Amino acid sequence: MSYEKSPEALARLTPVQYHVTQESGTERPFTGEYDAHFEPGIYVDVVSGEPLFASSDKYDAGCGWPAFAKPIETSHVTEHRDTSLGRERVEVRSLHGDSHLGHVFPDGPRDRGGLRYCINSASLRFVPKAAMEAEGYGEYIARIDGS
Repeated sequence: MSYEKSPEALARLTPVQYHVTQESGTERPFTGEYDAHFEPGIYVDVVSGEPLFASSDKYDAGCGWPAFAKPIETSHVTEHRDTSLGRERVEVRSLHGDSHLGHVFPDGPRDRGGLRYCINSASLRFVPKAAMEAEGYGEYIARIDGS
């Protein structure tokens, strides 16, 4: 499957999705569609469709944004130094879409690697487990709990 940032994909974004992914914005906490969402499946970049996170790595961090212990493939995300708020953080972006996703912090569950990928719902599209094969994500089904 080919993942890219196309003009058509950008034109389909809502104003919030555009602000978050293209202008490195942040949605307000506890307002995102996927904060309290725990259905089996994967989360892909809303712009490029590249697979980013598995539901089996999602947990409730209580922070107001979806939290994941790790990306589905570390090669699908890039990390960048971010000092925009006067403190140092690590920004997370998608590799092919170059979408701003959120930030990664070293305060996640120790038994799951100790990281918390704090990700904006607006940067994601959820693909339910039942639709993964049809949408071209079948190779990731084994990574979803319950398979």
